[in-house]
Amino acid sequence: MNPRTTTPRTSTMTRTLNMNTTANLSRRIFSVTALLLSLVAFTTIQIAQAASPQVNVDKSTAGHSGGTAISGFDPVAYFTQGKPVQGVADHAFEHNGATWNFSSAENLALFKGNPDKYAPQYGGYCAYAVSKGKTAPIDPDAWKIVDNKLYLNYNKSIQDRWSADITKSIADGDANWPKVLN
Repeated sequence: MNPRTTTPRTSTMTRTLNMNTTANLSRRIFSVTALLLSLVAFTTIQIAQAASPQVNVDKSTAGHSGGTAISGFDPVAYFTQGKPVQGVADHAFEHNGATWNFSSAENLALFKGNPDKYAPQYGGYCAYAVSKGKTAPIDPDAWKIVDNKLYLNYNKSIQDRWSADITKSIADGDANWPKVLN
């Protein structure tokens, strides 16, 4: 066997193998890169949702944000006045993608100082519905403060059901929030 006749053939095969290996490697790198980018995007979305849970808003009142939270009622008034009080647009604040209205500049300042203290639990969705793994709108007159947290419900009848076992209702709601939004 003449070495000169096998060298070009072997060289051609080697080049073909090298090209196939390079092409396969490029495809693998592309696939891994695409997978990593998808994972980063998914993780970013999950972190953003966890950091800023959605708020139940009245879309018909959409202004600068996604709409008005808790039907325009003042969340601080539940704590300071012990009753629902309609807020006004003159004392509005954008928070978590919603417009929150307040009945006074003082209540607005209290909310700005600690929104987590005054914002209703579960983004202002019905606490009973969230405890059952769903979402529902609220009636601002169906409310209760438990352990310094505001809970709103669909209506007073539903609030009575939710209140029948508040400890379990809150534990179930906490376990479902914010998963119910997905």
